[in-house]
Amino acid sequence: MTQDLFRTDAYLTECTATVSAITPQGIALDRTVFYPLGGGQAGDTGVLVLADGRELPIIDTRKGKAEDGSFSDDICHLPAPELLTTLLNSEQNSGFKLSVGDTVTARIDWARRHHLMRFHTTTHLLCHLVPQLVNGCSITPDYARLDFNMTDALDKEVLTAGLARLVAAAHPVTVGAITDAELDAQPDLVKSMSVQPPRGSGRIRTVRVGVAELIDYQPCGGTHVANTAEIGAVVVTKIEKKSATTRRVVLGFAA
Repeated sequence: MTQDLFRTDAYLTECTATVSAITPQGIALDRTVFYPLGGGQAGDTGVLVLADGRELPIIDTRKGKAEDGSFSDDICHLPAPELLTTLLNSEQNSGFKLSVGDTVTARIDWARRHHLMRFHTTTHLLCHLVPQLVNGCSITPDYARLDFNMTDALDKEVLTAGLARLVAAAHPVTVGAITDAELDAQPDLVKSMSVQPPRGSGRIRTVRVGVAELIDYQPCGGTHVANTAEIGAVVVTKIEKKSATTRRVVLGFAA
């Protein structure tokens, strides 16, 4: 089981960790600051710094999978396929020496992660401006998009101005948790039609934007900035009619 340090502190950029497994799925660690692909947010990239000081590039991060296809409690750090192959075949000499039990430093690409955090927080602001259910989401370092289940038209300039207002208001962003029972009593907190919050542990992670004024509050496992002012200038770059009941809003950083 990988301890997911990013859940409690999205600003951690590195940590020491022990290699717990090396499999075709990637390199599993006992703890990590790398966020795995999920909830629409891209997985982190970065490096694992080995004992000899060499940096093993990590090009993606994914949740591990059990034999039955369900997600496991491991987080897998993926080097390039050819590097992973050489790590799995110890007789080949890739220049990288890594074994189960080794200590490494896991270090994310912070600039890329911060883009993801800014965009992910912006999608919460967008949920405030467009109070409709979401049936699709993608958050990358270069753009983000939300697909809303709705038929009404949306205005690009109006939404951009609304985002600017919420960013400038410097609303705090806080991480909390509710119980399964509390969520069952407030089903309207779940705004995604396609991704349901994980249950079974007894506690469900939440993200709240705003204190004195509630802007958004919903279950969410992603990484976010601590204040909307940190988002900076964002714009709605495109609005698309994806179907009769779906409107797609695409976000980008202002030039």
